[in-house]
Amino acid sequence: MLDKSKLTTGELVRHACREGRLTGQTAGLAKGYTQANLLIVPQDYAFEFLLYAQRNPKPCPVLEVVEAGQVRPRLFAPEADLRTDFPRYRVWRNGELVGEPTDILDVWREDFVSFLIGCSFTFEAAMMDAGLPVRHIELDRNVPMYRTNRPCEPAGRFSGPMVVSMRPLSPLAAIQATTITSRFPGVHGAPVHIGDPAAIGIRDINRPDYGEQVEIRAGEVPVFWACGVTPQAALLAAKPPIAMTHAPGCMFVTDRKDAELTIG
Repeated sequence: MLDKSKLTTGELVRHACREGRLTGQTAGLAKGYTQANLLIVPQDYAFEFLLYAQRNPKPCPVLEVVEAGQVRPRLFAPEADLRTDFPRYRVWRNGELVGEPTDILDVWREDFVSFLIGCSFTFEAAMMDAGLPVRHIELDRNVPMYRTNRPCEPAGRFSGPMVVSMRPLSPLAAIQATTITSRFPGVHGAPVHIGDPAAIGIRDINRPDYGEQVEIRAGEVPVFWACGVTPQAALLAAKPPIAMTHAPGCMFVTDRKDAELTIG
């Protein structure tokens, strides 16, 4: 059985993925190392997605663009391979999810452009260092994520709703978390909503669209951050003939430290 406590660096996490030993969510792993979401599209869709991300920086903060046919993100993990170093991927054809493999070697093409997008797992270490609870890590679950009624600004063929992740906190802790996470604009920054889920179109907080449900305890409110699963919702509109993403919660753990992404 994999001992996750030994996965203390991005490199160790990636090796566990590459060897097929880690196939699940990465929350809490390699504390202090930046985690990232993934979108891979054919080159003729790449500019439109880059424009989509530029128009929607809160849910789609681009950390690095890897040129067509290249698999090594030289800024964030120059020895990595984007085809093998995530725990689990999603493969999309014409906007439809067709598989969740543990590598994408068999579908790789030389015209693919890869985007690494900031992930809110990155600021969770700072929250925990401040004594704030992160419920899904406490429970060893994937973070709950929800489609909202907030539309993103379209670009070309890409459009769709913002997706959010949720962490329950007391009102005081929510204020502290807002202050902490606002220092991480490259990984979604401050929350986009606190309180009533219905106000952003979430009908049942106990039934997330992605990830796993977590308990909201007495005296707590749900706190929502923009989420890097948002591009997956946009694929439903863009319908590229093929695209790849990470499976929700199954992130790329880089060699960069969280502290490098802070401001202020």
